[in-house]
Amino acid sequence: MASIWDPPFMEAYKNLLEKKEDMRNNNEVVVVEECELPVIDLSLLEASEEVAREECKSQIARASEEWGFFQVVKHGISGDILKRLRWQQEKAFKEPFDVKAKEDNFSAGAYRWGSPTATCIKQLSWSEAFHIPLTDIIGSNNIPSNTLRSTMEQFASRVSRLADRIAEILAEKMGDKSSFMKENCLPDTCYLRLNRYPACPVRCGHEINGLITHTDSDFLTILYQDHEVGGLQLVKDGKWIAVKPNPEALIVNIGDLFQAYSNGLYKSVQHRVVANPTSERFSTAYFFCPSNDTVIDSCRKPSLYRKFNFREYRQQVRDDVRTLGSKIGLPRFLVTHHYHQP
Repeated sequence: MASIWDPPFMEAYKNLLEKKEDMRNNNEVVVVEECELPVIDLSLLEASEEVAREECKSQIARASEEWGFFQVVKHGISGDILKRLRWQQEKAFKEPFDVKAKEDNFSAGAYRWGSPTATCIKQLSWSEAFHIPLTDIIGSNNIPSNTLRSTMEQFASRVSRLADRIAEILAEKMGDKSSFMKENCLPDTCYLRLNRYPACPVRCGHEINGLITHTDSDFLTILYQDHEVGGLQLVKDGKWIAVKPNPEALIVNIGDLFQAYSNGLYKSVQHRVVANPTSERFSTAYFFCPSNDTVIDSCRKPSLYRKFNFREYRQQVRDDVRTLGSKIGLPRFLVTHHYHQP
């Protein structure tokens, strides 16, 4: 039974939920196992031995090439901040739905839920979120301590430095000596997203996604995920892998922009969150993004992708979601191939 703070999924998507859809097809990959992503100890970046520092950097690059996802421990963000963020995030989502929907505590439109353009179950995300530009929370004056906004500011300032460091290492390992990332990915162009995945008791002959299959449109995403309730899955070698939660780690994944900038060296892989039938799940994602005018041009030649700016990319994603119900992404921007809708 839905609570007063849950969005009205059953009511809004009644027609979709009543459809008898067969989600299986010949191209559908299946979950084969739960596994732990590569785990990288970032404290080794401060080791006195150069060999240890370089090996840590190589692990980051290797995981980005082979998995597109990895976990980092000893990352410099205290357990106290993470615990407070989770507690205050949960409190914010437990406001009545009508309050959340009408009285954003952040920029207009920050609160989102479901999938307004969904035309079938596989396009439906059973989740709600606050999608917040860092400009809303960093440097704000007179923020009371021990509030969600103050804790987000503490988290954002630390995770921003972490993203800078990882991006710098990845650029270095692919031979890019420019200051492109430092100049274009600034706090005022990045985002935080607070996610809640309510329990979903509905079963239409298949699982319902808390977040539909997608790739991220940024350079990097850093995720603080629920350590008690799993659900994050990614594609590896043509199979869905269920990510085993690690209470000590943050998850890092490569986004579309880094795949394009690295000319396909680093992989932006498909992932999703599967809704849990009995338990809610929370996560916080940091998106490492450039300004809308930033031009993405592969720094390794010959380029697989044509030049594009971030605004153009985001607009194409929005257009595809609106007309097709899902994102196409980088295949739209290949130099030698024209994407045809299947």
